[in-house]
Amino acid sequence: MQHPRVEGTESGFIRTYAATAIGMNKVALRSGMFLFWSLLVCSAVLLSSLSSCGGGSSSTNLPPPAPGKIQHVVVIFQENRTPDNLFQDQTLVSRGADIQNYGVNSLGQKIVLTATALGTDYDLSHQHKAFLDMYDGGKMDGADKIPVYCDTNAPPPCPPPNPWFQYVNPSEVAPYFQLAETYTFGDRMFQTNQGPSFPAHQYIIAGTSVPSVGSSLLVAENPVGGSSNPFLHTGCIAPPEERVSLIDPSGSEAQTIYPCFEHPTLTDSLNAAKISWRYYSPSAGIIWNAPNAIQHMCVPNATPPNATICTGSDWTNNVVLQQTQVLTDIQNGTLAAVSWVIPNGQASDHAGGNAGSGPSWVASVVNAIGNSQYWSDTAIFITWDDWGGWYDHVAPPIKNSYEYGFRVPLIVVSPYAKAAYVSHVTHHFGSILKYVEETFSLSSLGYADADADDFSDCFDYNQTPLTFHTIAAPMDAQHFLEDTTPPTAPDND
Repeated sequence: MQHPRVEGTESGFIRTYAATAIGMNKVALRSGMFLFWSLLVCSAVLLSSLSSCGGGSSSTNLPPPAPGKIQHVVVIFQENRTPDNLFQDQTLVSRGADIQNYGVNSLGQKIVLTATALGTDYDLSHQHKAFLDMYDGGKMDGADKIPVYCDTNAPPPCPPPNPWFQYVNPSEVAPYFQLAETYTFGDRMFQTNQGPSFPAHQYIIAGTSVPSVGSSLLVAENPVGGSSNPFLHTGCIAPPEERVSLIDPSGSEAQTIYPCFEHPTLTDSLNAAKISWRYYSPSAGIIWNAPNAIQHMCVPNATPPNATICTGSDWTNNVVLQQTQVLTDIQNGTLAAVSWVIPNGQASDHAGGNAGSGPSWVASVVNAIGNSQYWSDTAIFITWDDWGGWYDHVAPPIKNSYEYGFRVPLIVVSPYAKAAYVSHVTHHFGSILKYVEETFSLSSLGYADADADDFSDCFDYNQTPLTFHTIAAPMDAQHFLEDTTPPTAPDND
């Protein structure tokens, strides 16, 4: 097995985009950041100690689910939103959810959030540099420094005034509101990493983005370079010229690597315990297809960087290259014990590329489970892979130079989820892995799962199981099953 090869920064890797991308070349933070990060790590201890439960329930952690209570876990992974941006829900606010309707810019000015559509004709940077700009040493006042990209054919004015300080029109996300109001909503769910989608999807299956076992480096950005679109052809089947930046403990991104990695993932633990799993994705090679970038999961048909397809048993048996198959698997009684559900671009909620169908897509998956035999023993985690450049007012607890990132929304749906509950406990992507590990008696991977919480505050396994009621949505499962529109490209930041 070939180990990943780390190289020095190469010139000429210029990220292309259809619109003007000013100031967005890859930034190499210098080792002088070491002191800065050391101070932030010290403050993380204080921040993490402030976590508490809300929604009128006790903060006492409950034990893991009793054997047999939960037999299926479904992770629905959407794109690029914050609680302040996506959940201006006054019902949640009245229950104590920490949602703010204004922000502060780099001039110290208070900016009231304004309504926008779920589908916009512009996108906001969410690279690590954008994280540092918005975080601004914990002051959370640098969102207006984040570059904005307008679609090629976007009508003027693009971008609109204060594009970072916007919230999605509640009428467009009513299914999300219904889910969050009915079950558990988390207002302290943090993205584990401080960057874009490619590394975030590694974290959701492994709790890390290390390129190899024992490395002190982490994959920090989306891939760049190569003879084809790196957002469509990456991982272990990427062109030889493609690279992705690595970040070291000091915060420097001076090294790059071919985007094919080798380390344990949660799926290895599931395989060893003979527990079934599936990863539903709209296509191979995209940056949202995490198994594609893990060498032993992909098993490329040639030694990287010369491969063109994945051939491994994990890939052929468990990676489903049609995300809507999750709906038919539920209907046919073949849902795996653990499932990751990745949307296509149209249903992703990603700014600058979605068609506004994300809430209906998520509702269709939840409704399929809720109205099936699986409802009685399933836990569904709905979350978003990164903050997407949108303003959020809560500073994250900082663990190191790349962990943790900003808040993302969280909805926990299950007959044993606490009803109409708001969790104020600190969760992150590692918490989902921890929950799966405890539910199926698996050992820790030793990455972000190791020190994560396990969502104990979000469940009551002694309550009378909640009866499922269908989530109202403009489009149902049949719409997605019959839709033959080719999936749009994923993230382009």
